[in-house]
Amino acid sequence: MPPPPLQPGRFELSDSVKDPAREGSLDAPFRHPIAWRDDAYYDLEKVEAEMQRQFDVCHTCRRCFNLCDSFPRLFDAIDESPTGELDSVPKAAYGKVAEACTLCDMCFLTKCPYVPPHPFDIDIPHLILRYRAAKRRAGEVEFVREQLGKTDRNGKLAKPVARLANWATARENTPLRKLLEAIAQIDAEAELPKYHSKTATDRLKAPIPPNPAGPAFGLRKVALYATCFVDYNEPDTAVAAARVLALQGVEVQLVYPECCGMPQLEAGHLDDVAGRAERVAAHFASWIENGYDVVALTASCGLMMKFEWPLLLPESAAVKRLSGATRDISEYVVELSRAYGLAEGLMPVEGGVTVHHACHARAQNMGAKSAEMLRLIPDTRVELVERCSGHGGTFGVMKATHPVARKVGRPAARQVAAKGQENLCSDCPLACKHLGQLLSAETSPDAAASPRQAHPIEILARAYAL
Repeated sequence: MPPPPLQPGRFELSDSVKDPAREGSLDAPFRHPIAWRDDAYYDLEKVEAEMQRQFDVCHTCRRCFNLCDSFPRLFDAIDESPTGELDSVPKAAYGKVAEACTLCDMCFLTKCPYVPPHPFDIDIPHLILRYRAAKRRAGEVEFVREQLGKTDRNGKLAKPVARLANWATARENTPLRKLLEAIAQIDAEAELPKYHSKTATDRLKAPIPPNPAGPAFGLRKVALYATCFVDYNEPDTAVAAARVLALQGVEVQLVYPECCGMPQLEAGHLDDVAGRAERVAAHFASWIENGYDVVALTASCGLMMKFEWPLLLPESAAVKRLSGATRDISEYVVELSRAYGLAEGLMPVEGGVTVHHACHARAQNMGAKSAEMLRLIPDTRVELVERCSGHGGTFGVMKATHPVARKVGRPAARQVAAKGQENLCSDCPLACKHLGQLLSAETSPDAAASPRQAHPIEILARAYAL
């Protein structure tokens, strides 16, 4: 049978506010293309005027008070101002609001009733993005965050000295971590990613042959986008994904041209992100032309490819085509199960699984696919936690913001602890590690009592004894 059409459920992309706009209507929300080529986009006076307009709407609503630290900072600044209104809040306070934003998109996606097509036209994450881009053009660049964001360079440099790099940056190595904190302002208590001498690209250089007895044999082909984090820091995730897909009969090729640019997006370096989008889309064009689906292994990268890149380059046919061809790994396995069924051999996972539904997975508007995928495992209890982990990339490791990341993540950690499961997974590997650290430090002093952490596809691979 031919493969079913790929029809992702997504919010629309548009360059104009729809009319008529009806508050409380069922019209699909949409986002404007990002006008990063326009000089007016970086005009700080205009940006702050737009921040004042949108923040004033937030002040009158306040539904988003418990999502992150940005909104409490805004509302506290207003409540403590001379007039109790936004007009007496100094513009300098806007920077504190922007600092706490991790671009998780939850306010836009889950809380705000005033996103387009509503005439209030509220989009706080992309407003913060514009503010950071304007500040960047004005010369405000954080050196350490810039260096941490060079993930491909860092991974290549660390690869030949992975054991030494991991020893030097381990939290248990207190003297060196205190020195790193003093020099680079990287919090000594933050768990840092580990590096590997054999990357995912190395380990999957020879593709795993597809299982001839798999239900999707001869029907599906996948170009597996490793992502920088999986390639350099979590290669087991790529191997697990390749093995699971190959067992279903899917032909799998690991493809990793370069990082998607999420760290650069968070820093407002939009021309850099657009360049990456063009190059990666061009690299995948021939794969898509030859019938390959593109599968991303981390939620943030999937979000970039599906949504952020088309907003940066709405005129690019290659970017649009890549967006339409891209799936999250859990989303893809669920799609396979519905179209063809899954290969036999799944065994229960002892102790059950708690799935943290990461913000960047939720922002893809596809549903809780990791939980749905793991519920395909027989006789296994699967619980879902839908609350921000608080990590947010470099936000979770810098001394200035790590305490805020812990503060925001504690409610999610408490929910995970209440589930009492022996396994914890997340669509975002950094979120999973952050929650694991919070569980050990704040919920359970005994680190051995913390749940085993993994990517959802690794748990499925374990259920297959792969």
